[in-house]
Amino acid sequence: MKVGFDIASDQIDGARDYQEDAYMVNQLGESEAGDLCSLIIMADGMGGHAAGNVASNMVVATFNKTFQSNFPTSDIPEVLTEALNRSNEQIRASVKETPALRGMGCTMVTAYLEDANLYWVSVGDSHLYLIRDRELIKQNADHSYGAYLDMMKEQGMEIEEQAGMSRNMLMSAMTGEEISSIDVSETPIKVRPGDRVIVASDGLDTLGDGAIIQYSSWSATAKECVYALLKAVEDANKVNQDNTTLIVVDIKERETRPAAEPIDIEAPPEPAARVADVRVEDDYKEPRSFKWLIWLVVLAVLGGGGFYAWQQGLLGDAMDKGTELVDSTTKSIEAELEPDPIAEPVAAPEPEPEPKSDSLVESEPEPEAVEVAKAEVFRDKLKVGGYGPAMINVPAGTFRMGGASAITGPDEVPRHQVKVPAFVVGVYEVTFEEYYRFAQATGRKKPKDNGWDRKTHPVIDVAWDDALAYTRWLSKQTGKNYRLLSESEWEYVARAGTTRSFWWGSKAGVGNAHCLDCKSDYSTSKPAKVGTYKPNPFGLYDTAGNVFEWVHDCYHRNYKDAPDDGSVWEGGDCDVRIARGGAYRSPANSMRVENRDSFKSNRGQYNVGFRVARDL
Repeated sequence: MKVGFDIASDQIDGARDYQEDAYMVNQLGESEAGDLCSLIIMADGMGGHAAGNVASNMVVATFNKTFQSNFPTSDIPEVLTEALNRSNEQIRASVKETPALRGMGCTMVTAYLEDANLYWVSVGDSHLYLIRDRELIKQNADHSYGAYLDMMKEQGMEIEEQAGMSRNMLMSAMTGEEISSIDVSETPIKVRPGDRVIVASDGLDTLGDGAIIQYSSWSATAKECVYALLKAVEDANKVNQDNTTLIVVDIKERETRPAAEPIDIEAPPEPAARVADVRVEDDYKEPRSFKWLIWLVVLAVLGGGGFYAWQQGLLGDAMDKGTELVDSTTKSIEAELEPDPIAEPVAAPEPEPEPKSDSLVESEPEPEAVEVAKAEVFRDKLKVGGYGPAMINVPAGTFRMGGASAITGPDEVPRHQVKVPAFVVGVYEVTFEEYYRFAQATGRKKPKDNGWDRKTHPVIDVAWDDALAYTRWLSKQTGKNYRLLSESEWEYVARAGTTRSFWWGSKAGVGNAHCLDCKSDYSTSKPAKVGTYKPNPFGLYDTAGNVFEWVHDCYHRNYKDAPDDGSVWEGGDCDVRIARGGAYRSPANSMRVENRDSFKSNRGQYNVGFRVARDL
């Protein structure tokens, strides 16, 4: 018997002027075994509004990005711990870069559900509860001073409270310094239909265990439970009520499809399917650029941190720097992708003007869009017969690389100017059929096509090494220098002369791309056909959404000392390579043109494909 999840979430400010909690609910879809997988991340910021909000948002986004880059995985405790440590390192790097943020930090609890298996990792005093048979069972450790005293008492080692030490002061937290204690589940808790899982910030402590059980028992659904508990916290009218964030998961039995039953991509989406519920304050935002907050955070050192700051010396020297931390359907392309004799070149579509909207980018002159109306689509002939991928010429140009919106991540800065020479780029993401031709000719292992149309669906589950091998094979077959795009070339062609987070505007909108919460007409269980959505002004399809695309560059934590000539950036961690553009099972924010993701170069991913380039 497999289980499903009914998830609801919300938060209140309490008596605080600002919301310092951040959270994300990412329903990852099904594992290879057909198990539903959901990731729930909740962080409670400390260090004053400016710093606390920055820290919590930063941790949520970095943790999610790190976990997704390793999903699916059988080493769940290891990946959870890695994601936590990388999130903590991001705080350290940000404090190093912006000393005014010193003192910021957060607690965090993450729950990962894979069918009936509940894993978690946590630091601090946020809560993970399991309600079963009207019993409230806390699953994760409490790293507060009060919990430490209670634990000592239970072990027969009752100790006297130190004067001036509050019971809610933290013994462990995420501050960029070495974490004193991490609680991670080495083996999962088995949940069953009828169980209720609660992830909450310590603002819920206003209610006792009995009250939580009582309000839960009155609530038939997860949504009702969230409302009832938060309303009870508000009704308590506590003078110093903390922010309260609540995520409730009801475990239910689910019917599973027969293994042989294919999913028809053309069928309407299942109305009951819940996509990622991503929310911080009123709407979830990835970590915000904190430049505008710096003048505020001088207050940060006056709040938060408590005992932990006293114990660990959080206001000491900052550590190593780093800034890693988030419709129309076009005419069918099947005929165009057929290996037919060289035909009349196809003119790229006219670039559409960007819609007027309130841009979040920096106040700077916007470059004029590059003229591409006369660009032509062509394919190079292969020695083995047939033709290579559809290609298009891209003119030389200069652009500003990196993020400049309110949700810019620290790995997307510093923003810098790049001059890109003219080159040739694939119109579409490489398809299964195109890759299979290479694999057949070279004896390379073929990734599973999952029964999809090979001619029209982008290839996935190919490692960076495989993608590079494909470009070298194309070079031998055509006599042209095929390659992967550099990261700056990719962003240049994805922007296509625009400066906003999406080539069509500052918002993801509806009907522009295929992603987890894009509200598209296609199932989020698989990519859409290449070329389903409108091309960008350069004539390229699917630069946003569908599948992530490998680029050549090694992983670097930020753009400091990045090349400004469009070339590949080697060095850094070359066991990890960059992928761009977002994917069908990733949130819309992952499609931002400036967003950067990274994966192990020797490992294929369910949501990563690639696009090719070649020299003129």
